[in-house]
Amino acid sequence: MDNSGQTSAEFILLIGGIIVVVLLAIYMYNNYIADLSGEISSKEVSEFNNELTNLAGYFK
Repeated sequence: MDNSGQTSAEFILLIGGIIVVVLLAIYMYNNYIADLSGEISSKEVSEFNNELTNLAGYFK
């Protein structure tokens, strides 16, 4: 009976540890994506402006 209680406690601790690692990874990935999205957005806006300038040249 004591061995099954120990096994259950170890299993719960293992699952808890995995959850903590996954939450930390999600938090770090979220920060990485947030930083990256600012760079992507400014690059996309600049490319869009360049394309509009190129298109404007065709209509002059």
